[in-house]
Amino acid sequence: MATTELTSANIDETIKKNDLVFIDFWATWCGPCKAFGPIYDKASQENPDAVFGKVDIDQNQDLAAAAGIQAVPTLAIFKNGQQIYKEAGALRQTDLDQLIQKAKELDLSQAQAQ
Repeated sequence: MATTELTSANIDETIKKNDLVFIDFWATWCGPCKAFGPIYDKASQENPDAVFGKVDIDQNQDLAAAAGIQAVPTLAIFKNGQQIYKEAGALRQTDLDQLIQKAKELDLSQAQAQ
């Protein structure tokens, strides 16, 4: 599945209606974002069971502020509507693949019980 452009018009619904959502907060002027972009796009193709969204922080400053984005790229992950991860920095392919696998395997009912 290709990445989805997220805006204030569709981000909440996307997070609520999908089990697993990855969001890349990025900017056109950001060098590390340009390096991470193809890695993120490849992951979206390899994991059609998840939604991979992108938020251009310059076009969606309200979303970036609401999400507390201080640096780009920042990757956020939502599972069953709950944010389970947010961290700035471009990831290598192997690190992103491991993160995706951990997110898929995470059992929120057990995590909440702890």
